[in-house]
Amino acid sequence: MSGRQISVLIADDHPVVRQGIAVLLSVHDDMMVAGEAADGEETLRLAAQLRPDVLLLDLKLPRLDGVEVLRRLPDQSAGTRALVLTSAADRSQVALALQAGAAGFLYKDVDPDALVRAIRSVHDGHTLLAAEVADVLAARPADKAVAGLGALTGREREVLALLADGKSNREIAGALRVSEKTVKTHVSSVLAKLGVADRTQAAVLAVRHGAGRDRFELE
Repeated sequence: MSGRQISVLIADDHPVVRQGIAVLLSVHDDMMVAGEAADGEETLRLAAQLRPDVLLLDLKLPRLDGVEVLRRLPDQSAGTRALVLTSAADRSQVALALQAGAAGFLYKDVDPDALVRAIRSVHDGHTLLAAEVADVLAARPADKAVAGLGALTGREREVLALLADGKSNREIAGALRVSEKTVKTHVSSVLAKLGVADRTQAAVLAVRHGAGRDRFELE
């Protein structure tokens, strides 16, 4: 483990849930609970004040819901990566949360050890989705998705794998030893061939079809 702990802000309107997660994280030497928030406005205030590494965020918060918190979060704490942890969500909530900047999406019945691993994974820059969420978001028929993946060049597959691992264009450029401009061109081509609108949707397809280099499985 590195010397620096991962600071976590827990946002949930149920005290029992917040306390339970805090106890879970307290037994791990590489993590610390930076704070707890009971509503959306408090979440943004604490995010700006504490600048945590990871925000564990319930979508159903009073005063300001989780999706709106995600939309405003970059203005409050640009370095914070948000991991949604919620009890239930429909297709529109999942899509809105990811479009608003969530780095991961899990349900509250996740195994405690898997939640800890998820926090570490999101902190390391990966995009992480529960299997049910990936299935919800992969809206294209499977045969079309596979056809799109099959149309990718070898280099485009490498770019897609790195996208699925949550890498930025700069990180992809470094890994492949090409310019960021070249990476942008490859990303645009990947999106066009897969018929998706953004990097998140491309990453979902990659994870669903095993294209990621470091796929994170949740049982």
